[in-house]
Amino acid sequence: MKIGLCFPYSQEGLTREITLEWFKRVDEGPFSTISCGERMVGPSVDLMAMIAVAAAVTKRVRIVPTLYVLPMHPAIHVAKHAATLDMISGGRTTITVGIGGRVHDYMCMEKEPVSRYAKMDEQVAQIRRIWAGEIPFEGAEPIGPALVQPKGPPILAGVMGPKATARAAKWADGVYSWSGNGVAEEMKDQQERVVAAWQEAGRDSAPERIAGFWCCLAPNADEKLKAYVYKYIKVMGEKAATAMASMVDRSTPDAIRASLDAYEEAGVEECWLNTATAEFAELDGLMELMEKRG
Repeated sequence: MKIGLCFPYSQEGLTREITLEWFKRVDEGPFSTISCGERMVGPSVDLMAMIAVAAAVTKRVRIVPTLYVLPMHPAIHVAKHAATLDMISGGRTTITVGIGGRVHDYMCMEKEPVSRYAKMDEQVAQIRRIWAGEIPFEGAEPIGPALVQPKGPPILAGVMGPKATARAAKWADGVYSWSGNGVAEEMKDQQERVVAAWQEAGRDSAPERIAGFWCCLAPNADEKLKAYVYKYIKVMGEKAATAMASMVDRSTPDAIRASLDAYEEAGVEECWLNTATAEFAELDGLMELMEKRG
């Protein structure tokens, strides 16, 4: 199983120097992917800007927005941004799309969070048409730039539930699954759901199976992990944030290794770890873990 990293995009105190060094170390290390999430409210950096920087300054790792909150964007803009990433990265781009879970983000983008799943289905189809060279409307020109990957970047669906997974099986190249604390049984259930949905949809090819969880290997790791998760979840309510923060414990090499092993056993092909800090100690610890894991 390959292991990638999600850039710690919601951390306060990020600088040019930290960002570029982080990308450099990941690209030179054993990691497979740099991903980056999207949030509007709070200290988060801009997904589109940050992932473009990652594409420009790396040479090896795959570049993955994870995820575009698709219904709060014009589909043509996402198609153009992803095609640009594909060009800058030299064909190393995959994209992940989802509906998000934060009403305030939609408000910032002046969008209503309504009929999001149906809208996303339509938007993915539109993105593929744009990549195929269709003009967006009569009298317009085709939307560029030209793709490096002939059919465009693979599109993953960031989904977990049965209905959302069944919808995604009709159009996605794979699924980005999630268990905040890397829980083995939770991931096993999700992976079985993905495989069953692809079979039910009559797909000829197997889904790409990616997943992630939160972790920390910085000094005072458990404290920092719980503080990060609490802050991340707080928008959903004090009770939910407190409960989730008290539960997460992927803050030792053994705990992280146990989740990685469980993910691999469940059929996950690649795991994108979400570190609680932007400290370089996170990278050092994970590289040592990966070397010992083999």
